Amino acid sequence: MLTIKDLSASIEGNEILRSLQLKIKTGERAALMGPNGSGKSTLAHVLAGHPAYTVSSGTVTLDRRNLLNLPPEGRAAGGLFLAFQYPMSIPGVSVVHFLHLALNAQEKARGIQPTPLAPFLRQLRIEMKELGIDPSFAQRSVNDGFSGGEKKRLEILQMRMLRPKVVVLDEIDSGLDIDAIRVVASAINREDMRDTTVIIITHYQRLLHHIRPDTVHIMKAGTIVRSGGPNLVSELERTGYGPF
Repeated sequence: MLTIKDLSASIEGNEILRSLQLKIKTGERAALMGPNGSGKSTLAHVLAGHPAYTVSSGTVTLDRRNLLNLPPEGRAAGGLFLAFQYPMSIPGVSVVHFLHLALNAQEKARGIQPTPLAPFLRQLRIEMKELGIDPSFAQRSVNDGFSGGEKKRLEILQMRMLRPKVVVLDEIDSGLDIDAIRVVASAINREDMRDTTVIIITHYQRLLHHIRPDTVHIMKAGTIVRSGGPNLVSELERTGYGPF
């Protein structure tokens, strides 16, 4: 279970998160929705350990460990994965090299024998085929010259190869066409992901047609103002965020 308790955080002296409370069960699909500026992406960055944000209070517990006491790489090794809204480019570093290094670094941190290159490549080919990614993609520099859809596919490929405990999708549907959204949803909905906790940060209902959430949480002014089941998404479509 991921438990966020009394979390307050700021950037450049401006408080964004205000005593936020949230519990998400293992294997749960939780949608996090809210208007622009409500703090959704800030929460994602704070969870991942972005250095620009200052946490003034609260805890974030995963497997009885407070993630806030760990550096970003420690949080990743502990099972947290953030799919960025705007992934950065890394010219000169190939996708295959990047993914193998990332996997081996996490395995080392967990005391696991690193995966040799040959079995890694076999699994990479399987995952790329499932995601409809051309094999030549593996030799390209990370996000360098990628389209928006290619960047999002790479984020999902990373998730599939690293197999985290908690996945945070920060508006991953932004800029995707319907076919790309189906690919993303299919990767999340696979049977071997059923024990993975997924937090879906989104403005829109369309992704949630394909990844049906177990719970929906509405953020406003840096805190959760209402939680409910999937019917809450339909209510939002009718009323907007005003009533909240």
